[in-house]
Amino acid sequence: MTALRPLSRQRGVTLVELMVALVLGLLVSGGIVVTFMSTSASNQAQAQLARLQEQGRYAVTRIAADLKMAGAQYCSSTGGSATVASASGIALDALRTPRVLTKNLTFPMNTTPWGSPYPATPTAPYYLPSFIYMRGFACTKTTCTPSSPPTAAQGVPVMGTAVGNRVNGAAVLQLRYVDSNRGWAIGGNSQVVPKANGDIDHVHIVPKTGEPSLTGVANNEQMMLADCSTAQVFETTGNPDFVPVGTTSNFSMPRALAPQSAPRFFRMSTDFKTVTYFLQVVSDDGTATGVKTGALMRCDSSATPMCQELVRGVERLDFSYGVEDSGGLMHYLSAAEVDSRASGSATLTCPNGATGSTATDQGCLWRALKTVEVNVLMDGQSPLYTLTAPELAYAYSPEGNTTPVAPDARGTGGISPTDQGFVVPMMRRQFGTAVMMRNYNP
Repeated sequence: MTALRPLSRQRGVTLVELMVALVLGLLVSGGIVVTFMSTSASNQAQAQLARLQEQGRYAVTRIAADLKMAGAQYCSSTGGSATVASASGIALDALRTPRVLTKNLTFPMNTTPWGSPYPATPTAPYYLPSFIYMRGFACTKTTCTPSSPPTAAQGVPVMGTAVGNRVNGAAVLQLRYVDSNRGWAIGGNSQVVPKANGDIDHVHIVPKTGEPSLTGVANNEQMMLADCSTAQVFETTGNPDFVPVGTTSNFSMPRALAPQSAPRFFRMSTDFKTVTYFLQVVSDDGTATGVKTGALMRCDSSATPMCQELVRGVERLDFSYGVEDSGGLMHYLSAAEVDSRASGSATLTCPNGATGSTATDQGCLWRALKTVEVNVLMDGQSPLYTLTAPELAYAYSPEGNTTPVAPDARGTGGISPTDQGFVVPMMRRQFGTAVMMRNYNP
């Protein structure tokens, strides 16, 4: 008989082996978790940076598009005989601007002061001055210069940190131009009918295909008759026969000038556009307790609604103005310096302007603009608490920072996110562009 083999006894792991296995498992699991969290944080930061870059490029591009239109006047922006400046040898052209005959010229969102230190309120026909076409306002955490920007009644709220306020420390820019795609072309059934003395008796308008309707054009509207040589702004009554009103509302009667090249009839309230840029405090959920950031706002006098949000995540907005003085020399100035003609210890002389303008009028240096530098500071909109100190630091050149600085270490005169009511742990980057002015302000 074959002997039976003894049964093998089944054995488990010892306690020590189990503990070693658990430790190894925890180490592997911890590594996986750390890798996942690191990858997730990196992905979030990259996604925020990508969105920030896309929106930053859009913000400066949108502002630049309007800046290139500033001062546009149908087809008579520049002209006259060129004069050569002795300091630089540059030829400086004489400028043209509409002649204002109405006593009651007003603009939507108007910020232009008449009276000291600006020219006195006109009491006779005048040529539209340069500071009508563009004015800038640089702001600290508490005040703005050269004066107060547009008010809430004009679409621009006061500065503050609450939702709906204008962002502390952000500049405001207002500009104007004629929308030459609007108005009614004179010719065919649309005619300027003169009186025997050469004044305009009335302007008869029959809208052509593609031109605006006359619906809503009321009595005592301010209208502009323009061609490629000149333009006149006067008050009228009637529709479709626009009759210039008398001297109760106009300083003098408009002239039926001939010959006219491509004349066009514009409605000032809709066709002479006023555009204002500023930053407004918004939150991610629309409430006061949400995560706040700044939104780039564009107010257009001819749009409904007048003010529209273009892009979010804009914390700072600053402009630097490059002007060419009467000697053809360039200066880069703040809005207050352009307004007062001050450049350091010197007072600049304005270049030649339209008929009746002087080289020393307050605000006349706005007609010398050649370039405008636009700077915006964008944030990521959503807090990322995994960001490191180097990732949080940023440079913003209008503050004089050429190397990244911590958000709450901006130095004397600097503005930190907390000064504006914004959270710190977000990525921030500066975007900028230099815009060459296409049109000379008069």
